[in-house]
Amino acid sequence: MAVRIRLTRVGATKQPAYRVVVTDSRNARDGRPIETIGHYNPRRDPVEFVVDAEKTKSWLAKGAEPSDTVARLLEGAGILPKTERKAATPAK
Repeated sequence: MAVRIRLTRVGATKQPAYRVVVTDSRNARDGRPIETIGHYNPRRDPVEFVVDAEKTKSWLAKGAEPSDTVARLLEGAGILPKTERKAATPAK
């Protein structure tokens, strides 16, 4: 089973908020998670990102892979080390 740490959308229409969840990678975006470890609200000023660092580190140690967005957020929170990102190539 491939376990991922990713975002699940919650909130009203045109007012997105997200939960940070640990789930099987084959599940649907809003499918049943294994565990909820935090939340992310991009509509707040400043952006609200709250995550349980201990649970996150535990899941990463067990082999869970964060999605690109969650990895970026975890780097900003200081849970993951900063990594060099390749610049996106423009579409032709």
